[in-house]
Amino acid sequence: MTGAESTAAAPVVARVPVLNAANALTALRLMLVPVFGVSVILSGMTHAGWRIAACLIFAVASATDLVDGWIARRFGLVTSVGKVADPIADKALTGAALVLLSWYDRLPWWVTAVILARELGITALRFWVIRHGVIAASRGGKIKTALQILAIAWYLWPMPAALAAVGPWIMGAAVVVTVLTGFDYIAQALRLRRPTP
Repeated sequence: MTGAESTAAAPVVARVPVLNAANALTALRLMLVPVFGVSVILSGMTHAGWRIAACLIFAVASATDLVDGWIARRFGLVTSVGKVADPIADKALTGAALVLLSWYDRLPWWVTAVILARELGITALRFWVIRHGVIAASRGGKIKTALQILAIAWYLWPMPAALAAVGPWIMGAAVVVTVLTGFDYIAQALRLRRPTP
C-alpha cells in the first residue's frame, strides 16, 4: 500500500467546534449562578416574590444540565471544554444554593459541608483517574442529583408550613444517597487505578 493509499484509507475525524449549543447551555448555567445568588440575597429568604424568582432561576439552570448533556451526546457535540466546564457549572450552582441556604439558617452547615466535600472530592477523583478511564455517572448519581435539585427547590419556594416540613426529609435522602454514591465512585476509581496483571 502506497503512502497516498494509506492516507486515503485513514478515517476522517470531524472536529467538534467549541462554540456549540451544548457548551452554550453550560455557559448559560454558569452565568445564571450569580443571578440566582443575587435573587436569594434580595429575598433574604423572607420575601416570597424574590424566593419564587430564585427558585425558578435555579430550576431553569438545573434543566440546562439535562439538556446540554443530551444535546452533546445526541448530536456528537462532546468537547474537552464541555467535559471540564459542565461539572464546574454544576458544582457552582449547587454550591451557591447550599451555602446561601445555610447562610440564612435554612439548612444546617454540616449538610452543606458533607455535600460539597463529596462533590468536590469526586470531581477531583475523576481527574485523578482520567488517564486510566472515565468514571461514568451511575444511576445512583443521577438519583442523587435529582434529590439535591428537588430538596434545594423545596427550600427555596415559599411553602406553607405543613409542606415546608417535608424539605428536611428530602434533603436527608439526598445526603444519604450523596454519601453512598460517593463511596461507589471511590470503588470505581480504585478499580480503574489497579494495575492490570
